[in-house]
Amino acid sequence: MGVHGIPLRTLAGQPASLADFAGKVLLVVNVASRCGLTPQYAGLQRLHDRYADRGFSVVGFPCNQFGGQEPGSAEEIGRFCSTTYGVTFPMFEKIEVNGPRRHPLYAELTAVASADGQAGDVQWNFEKFLVAADGAVIGRFRPGVDPHDDAVVAAIEDQLPG
Repeated sequence: MGVHGIPLRTLAGQPASLADFAGKVLLVVNVASRCGLTPQYAGLQRLHDRYADRGFSVVGFPCNQFGGQEPGSAEEIGRFCSTTYGVTFPMFEKIEVNGPRRHPLYAELTAVASADGQAGDVQWNFEKFLVAADGAVIGRFRPGVDPHDDAVVAAIEDQLPG
């Protein structure tokens, strides 16, 4: 159900899917290493650390569609994320989130409206989508919304057990 069955590849190029995370609440984020919002990696990692033991994970999808701000190879992206921000949450292959080559995952995600009632294209790097444990897309937060914004934290906590 939901996004779990969509084929993906890890940042290392291995076949994967979000079914590997079935039963977990996910925050799916399109990320970039050379963006003014790149410091959000730190907040995303803190969220991941804070809630991981309660069945939550951040998952990152590098994207180079916004100002060419993610030009690196998979190895360069992985090295940057781990050494600069201590990222340990799962990262997947670089994909397109808008346009005719939009990844099927983002076709599902972008059908969901944000708090302002707007669905459709991702606006920029670091747009966040909340996915319930059953794979249903249940929330969307625009790029400028900080990972620790009260609305994001409340939405995550609302989905987690105990």
